[in-house]
Amino acid sequence: MNSVQSAFGSKGLVRPRRNRVVGGVCAGLGRRFGLSAGLARILFVILLMILPGSQVVIYPVLWILMPSE
Repeated sequence: MNSVQSAFGSKGLVRPRRNRVVGGVCAGLGRRFGLSAGLARILFVILLMILPGSQVVIYPVLWILMPSE
């Protein structure tokens, strides 16, 4: 799993120490793709409404795989 975290970190996909609400996954995704943390959270909720259930699995997996800053 450490190699996955290294790969995420090298691509700039990390959970920031600041601006976290739960685990920092949305803030990290927003930062990586040039979005604000708030906009990333709104998109996540919209995606949850469109594809219910998938984010309940995706969020914890990303929380585990994304290294903290």
